[in-house]
Amino acid sequence: MLTILQQIILGIVQGITEWIPISSSAALVFLLSNFYGITNFNDLIITSLFFHLGTFFAALIYFKKDVADLTRSLFNYKYVDETKKRTIKFLFFSTIISAAVGIVILKTLASFDALEFTGKTISIFIGILLLFTGIIQFKARNHGLKRERNLKIKDGLLLGVAQGLAVLPGISRSGITISTLLLKKYDDTTALRLSFLMSLPIVLIGNIVLNFKDLVFSGTALYGLVATFVFGILTIHLLMNVSKKINFGWFVIIFAFLMMFSVLI
Repeated sequence: MLTILQQIILGIVQGITEWIPISSSAALVFLLSNFYGITNFNDLIITSLFFHLGTFFAALIYFKKDVADLTRSLFNYKYVDETKKRTIKFLFFSTIISAAVGIVILKTLASFDALEFTGKTISIFIGILLLFTGIIQFKARNHGLKRERNLKIKDGLLLGVAQGLAVLPGISRSGITISTLLLKKYDDTTALRLSFLMSLPIVLIGNIVLNFKDLVFSGTALYGLVATFVFGILTIHLLMNVSKKINFGWFVIIFAFLMMFSVLI
């Protein structure tokens, strides 16, 4: 059982790192395994997924107009314009593929259910995956002109695979999805918006399908969710304003080497 202070610390970390490409799951798993003594893989995934509920509500509130508009369009699909239809199809296919890829990865890793990973082993694993994320960030820094009106089903399928890979701690969901969209020549604002919207259905489905039977809303857990929600909204707002000025690639790679270096300490 995590204490109130531990819940708040984890909530702050999740709220900040979910929206910047350094992998919130990696940061949470690192803290849980190295400082809180949780090393069972399934427990790490379940705890990490629970904190994603806080950033789910943060994104839902921040993009409430977009969500409401897309929901209305879904129920009036025949009468909406082509851009909204393309966005709905993109979100539908990316969610389905994300769920399929994520479940396959988690089921494969679940075969090691009884295996207790050490904090050092987890740190090396996360560090390697973060290096992969950082490299993608550098390759993605080319500006495109595509917007939602240019979305195709194959984009949804590709982004679904990318988002599905983010169940691995160290692969940043926001980092890999934003980078993939930028590599597909979508502009920065469109890439950010689509990445944030993509997170909503998959996080909700993940908690219902994978976490529901283990979901316990204790008093201490509530503190963690509130901290995640507050810092999640603040970070989204900040990121939307500074995203075009910052390349997180170097930060991610430095963080990866520091994490792997910590194994030697």
